[in-house]
Amino acid sequence: MGLPAGHVTAVPGLSRPAQLKALGNGVVPQQAAYVLRFLLYRAGIAERFGLAA
Repeated sequence: MGLPAGHVTAVPGLSRPAQLKALGNGVVPQQAAYVLRFLLYRAGIAERFGLAA
């Protein structure tokens, strides 16, 4: 998810629901970037945006 291992899960006393709440929508930017790269490669125009083949 773009965070180091244990960033949230290694916090003592933090329940699973509290861990998920702390993470919030932090993964959304990484997911969006992945999808945009995927679509640019699929369309064959990734090079126009400085992405190597």
